Amino acid sequence: MGEAISRDELSRYGRQLLMPEVGVQGQLRLKRAKVLLVGVGGLGSPAALYLAAAGVGEIGLVDHDSVELSNLHRQVLYTTSDIGRPKLAAAKERIQALNPETRVVSHAQRLTKANALDILRPYDLVLDGTDNFPARYLVNDAAALLGKPDVYGSVSRFEGQASVFDAKRGPCYRCLFPEPPPPGSVPSCADTGVAGVLPGLIGILQATEALKLILGQGKPLIGRLLLFDALSARFRELRVRKNPRCVLCSAHPSQKGLVDYPGGR
Repeated sequence: MGEAISRDELSRYGRQLLMPEVGVQGQLRLKRAKVLLVGVGGLGSPAALYLAAAGVGEIGLVDHDSVELSNLHRQVLYTTSDIGRPKLAAAKERIQALNPETRVVSHAQRLTKANALDILRPYDLVLDGTDNFPARYLVNDAAALLGKPDVYGSVSRFEGQASVFDAKRGPCYRCLFPEPPPPGSVPSCADTGVAGVLPGLIGILQATEALKLILGQGKPLIGRLLLFDALSARFRELRVRKNPRCVLCSAHPSQKGLVDYPGGR
């Protein structure tokens, strides 16, 4: 017998089951889906909650940090009582309190050249919630080499970006930025600050893109970089083309494997 939607699931997901873009078949696709979140901080927190709430069957979490007081203004998975706990323990508890049917797989380690392909391989897509360039390139490269979509987001001060890098259907992150900037040349959020609502907004956009990819609905942000300026409440969109000379995803790539850049976490 094939899969079916239970009575509890009909009630839990009733509002989205009403939509023709989802329906029973779409809900089953969500139930079968496996999504990896690399980084469970400002971006990963809202994304994890909304993916679980939508009924994604398995969510993998990659993080090796503990909850700190300074996280709480933007990392909505955690509460004051979680300070000092491993993020993955607190995140799993919160996600499964929201939806016990979602399986949470914890990867309590730093993503590296040695483990990235093995960690990403079982998942349908990866959501990049990292906050530094070395990790961002590693996520992109592993996803491109495995042929999986990389749902990208980044934030700084009152500005955010989102896109989907899918080397099978469009550009990868290296098509836009071939190499990371020199270490220390671009200030991080720890240096410049970030409005707490910004990761929430961009993380929800990432979750939306992930759901569209799983459901096969709408127009994903493949080949498009979405820019948001909160102070002016304006979105802009830039077209991103596949680079025919990309070192990673072109027809004749010079990069055949992964690279560990200094400063990753």
